[in-house]
Amino acid sequence: MSLNTHSLQPIINFLWTVADDVLVNTYQKGKYKDVILPMVVIRRLDLLLEPTKDKVLSTFKEYNKKLQNLENLLTSKKHGTGLAFYNTSKFTLKKLLDDPKNLRSNFENYLNGFSDNVQDIIKQFKFRNEIETLADADILFSLIEKFCSPKVELHPDKLPPLAMGYVYEDLVRRFNEENNEEAGEHFTPREIIDLMTHLVFLPVKDKIKQGTYLFYDPCVGSGGMLTIAKNFMQDPSGLIKSDATVHLYGQESTPFIYATCKSDMLIKGEDPDKIAYGSTLSAYGFDKDLKFDFMLTNPPYGKTWAPDKKALSVGSKGAIIDKRFMLKGSYKEEAVTSRVNDGQLMFVLHMLSKMKDTELGSRIASVHNGSALFTGDAGQGESEIRKHIIENDLLEAIIALPHDMFYNTGIPTYIFFITNRKSKKRKGKVQLINATSEKFYSKMRKPLGKKRVEFLPEHIKLIETMYLNFEENEYSRIFDNKDFGYAQITVNRPLKDEKGKTVFASKGKPKPDPKLKDTENIPLKEDIQEFFEREVLPFAPDAWWDKKDTKIGYEINFAKYFYKHQPPRPLTEIAKDIFAIEQETDGLLKEIIQA
Repeated sequence: MSLNTHSLQPIINFLWTVADDVLVNTYQKGKYKDVILPMVVIRRLDLLLEPTKDKVLSTFKEYNKKLQNLENLLTSKKHGTGLAFYNTSKFTLKKLLDDPKNLRSNFENYLNGFSDNVQDIIKQFKFRNEIETLADADILFSLIEKFCSPKVELHPDKLPPLAMGYVYEDLVRRFNEENNEEAGEHFTPREIIDLMTHLVFLPVKDKIKQGTYLFYDPCVGSGGMLTIAKNFMQDPSGLIKSDATVHLYGQESTPFIYATCKSDMLIKGEDPDKIAYGSTLSAYGFDKDLKFDFMLTNPPYGKTWAPDKKALSVGSKGAIIDKRFMLKGSYKEEAVTSRVNDGQLMFVLHMLSKMKDTELGSRIASVHNGSALFTGDAGQGESEIRKHIIENDLLEAIIALPHDMFYNTGIPTYIFFITNRKSKKRKGKVQLINATSEKFYSKMRKPLGKKRVEFLPEHIKLIETMYLNFEENEYSRIFDNKDFGYAQITVNRPLKDEKGKTVFASKGKPKPDPKLKDTENIPLKEDIQEFFEREVLPFAPDAWWDKKDTKIGYEINFAKYFYKHQPPRPLTEIAKDIFAIEQETDGLLKEIIQA
């Protein structure tokens, strides 16, 4: 199901204009979102509730004093909204405008009338904190009037949740840019999500025609990945046409983004309780035994997870013993952790712990920057996580994306595809696809933030074909798992006393000189002793290494695997250019002297 995002620009521009017209003298631009985003949500809920308003009020009046819990009655089709939420206030947003003198108290009454699931959304938006400011500035009436204007169409039937998700995220991008914040922290461009869904589902499309499947995003943002994934799988005119039942789960730690996501789940008829609030790493919001079939996410990278690490630490030594992060065969007896200033691979570990041990298993698509591929030495957290993934044959493929694909960063980004049920032809193998050249993207007419290029459907199809064909070409390489591993050995040299003689330890072995210690990284496919004799001993005949000090590390160097040698320009061309520059400089000098 395609989405014409250009058609949404008038709505986005209108909402931004509302902010500029109404809030401009009361709020800084970076704070517009504190009012505009909750008002968008409230108006969309309001529009859905308008047709059943009289029925709900009648039911509430009749049964309020007779029944302790009216929720089932007020959400039923016969007596209530037929939706998962309701409002028992006598007001709608439009009716509030009929009594300007009592607007603030009536508006608060209106907000208080919403069901508990909407109250949670309003609470996380912290919208009640803004009512006094809006009323004191005498702009509450103008704000509500703008949102009730026929000039903006926010009804979910006319502006479905998928489209609204784009509107939300584009507004967040603009608001955050005004605040010089991470503009794209919650916003993964739609075409990247399209690519992720294609490669997550198409390899198993014949196995997911029926059944029940659980989708999960541990960094859910406004829910775009979950929504697009479900639509792709169930689209009756799409590539899979599945009749399966799908349940969407997600967790979000930013309050107003969580509120936005939960409201859209309400509107779509999804279970809003399957969207949890809080930090996934330290306050996971679901049953610890719950597992998922498909996981898609874009975790924060280059962002500290220090508060999570502190919350997870127990005992005087601050050890982390959460089973999600404990890896068998690790050099560490406690949890394996990445460095505290970048938690992206911690989310990968979390997702690995949520994989199903079924015939289908689980499939994961996760977006990362280059740090996830090579940061960390052998034995350090990042390398240990890569080691765990690759040695357990979980890594199916990595795709290098073009630069300038995201709204807040131009740095290299990659999509990891992980599964615990590799196909026969992929067992023991990893596919790397380099989609960074102009063959795989189109330049945008007008940049959005730092986003200057985009995937068109033909680009996604091209990458999809290479992925599914699992063949090598200029842009696709296939490696054995071991190709990414190396043994890191410690090269020891003997300690000499003041007379130049070797110092021996108690067992008669030479004592190593700590100042002369060095390390060598040896590819796993090479014999360590042969490498040592060939590359070390000719230069240090007295050196030695111990197997007990050896650690296995893993890194994935895209630049090395796809490096293309560019021959230097002919000397005649270089000399010609230098001569031309000398002539130009000489001319300039003459002009300066004559002047």
